[in-house]
Amino acid sequence: MAPAVPDEILADLDTVLAWDLTNPALPTMDVALNMLDELTSHGRIIARDLSALSLSLPSNSEAGITAQATLGEASRRLNISPPAGTPRATAGRAQNVARLFRALLRAVAAVRAEQAQIARR
Repeated sequence: MAPAVPDEILADLDTVLAWDLTNPALPTMDVALNMLDELTSHGRIIARDLSALSLSLPSNSEAGITAQATLGEASRRLNISPPAGTPRATAGRAQNVARLFRALLRAVAAVRAEQAQIARR
């Protein structure tokens, strides 16, 4: 079972996704890197748990196939070094990881729903 995501991480997720990358008033590099690091760390935990959860599904399961695709993307994006460039690049990376984090949470929910459906049969 995947751990509950702490409320502060969900709040950080919303904060990062609300950043306007076209606005010159972006968060500082330190703030963006901190958010990126937090979301990446928690994203890895969710990905690891999703991987374990999806093992119980049949190979032709739609939720399982989606989970595997999401995990493939997570394995690539959650292991990229933080950008060394500008606050805009770092904030953009943080937003990409935040969107991936949401995709991981959706995949966990879909796998759990399919597991429940299988258990009722």
